Amino acid sequence: MDWLDQSIMRLRGVAQGRTPETHSLTEALQGKYHYTIGPYSDPVLKVRPGDCIVVETRDAFEGAIKSEQDLPSRVLTMPFVNPQNGPIMVEGAEKGDVIAVHIKSIRPRGPNPRGTCCMIPQFGALSGTSLTALLSDSLPEIVRKIDVDEDGVYWSKRVTLPYKPHIGTLSCSPEIDSINTLTPDAHGGNMDLPDMGPGSITYLPVQTAGGRLFIGDAHACQGDGEVCGTAVEFASTTTIEVDLIKGWQIDWPRLENEAVIMAIGSARPLEDATRIAYRELVLWMEAEYGYDRWDAYMMLSQCGQVRLGNFVDPKYTVGAAITKKYLAPEGV
Repeated sequence: MDWLDQSIMRLRGVAQGRTPETHSLTEALQGKYHYTIGPYSDPVLKVRPGDCIVVETRDAFEGAIKSEQDLPSRVLTMPFVNPQNGPIMVEGAEKGDVIAVHIKSIRPRGPNPRGTCCMIPQFGALSGTSLTALLSDSLPEIVRKIDVDEDGVYWSKRVTLPYKPHIGTLSCSPEIDSINTLTPDAHGGNMDLPDMGPGSITYLPVQTAGGRLFIGDAHACQGDGEVCGTAVEFASTTTIEVDLIKGWQIDWPRLENEAVIMAIGSARPLEDATRIAYRELVLWMEAEYGYDRWDAYMMLSQCGQVRLGNFVDPKYTVGAAITKKYLAPEGV
């Protein structure tokens, strides 16, 4: 049996096997890409639960860095980076619901796909920034263009990295705020979590009618933490399936794949992001898997898993996970 048949999305989603419609969200249909996530932009698409959407995402720099000579300080205008597709309205979504986003595939887009990794002044985990103020000079500006296909990420003649794509930014709209696309929070946003790739399902809390789903910032690969500030950023054709779970009130994004469930927190300092993620996981285990709260807390001290999404953005992101075999009912 396909694990998806037993996923939370399949068991609780309202689509319940209805024949889906497939929509194309092309660059032309998107028109203006967004640098804030909020309730004030005009929707570009309306879908029903169970529908699939083929999305043409732009890279994090909206294509402005075309060569290794295009230094970010010359061609980028901060904070206009990390462009997002959307908002996509999901029929029937209301505050207190959850939108489930199953990532089916992420493919490089264009005739000769190339990714971009760069060092940007005042950005990155080992650099002084506006939030980590230092008197030292900025690190050097370096741009690297990398050939990418579904067989590999061709970092250098010496090294080929595995193609392990994921979506860096995925979110529903906050209820009243419009938040820049670089900042993750309870709505989702720029989490940069490598687990958010093909085969995963992300569960996003709905705060506004229709949910107002945003997606973008595809990465061909990324290490834990995205330490220099950028992954291998690339334009993608990303296919997602969207469903709706009514009345599932969650405070922070959650994720599921074949092996684990994961709760996600974003904050500064990093330990507070970790606390949010572990707290949400403990409460999830208590509410839905029959665990006593303190038993779950103590057991996660033995078998919990932590994934560092980013520690470079305005808020850091951590996922706390538990393997699904520990969630089976007693005696199964």
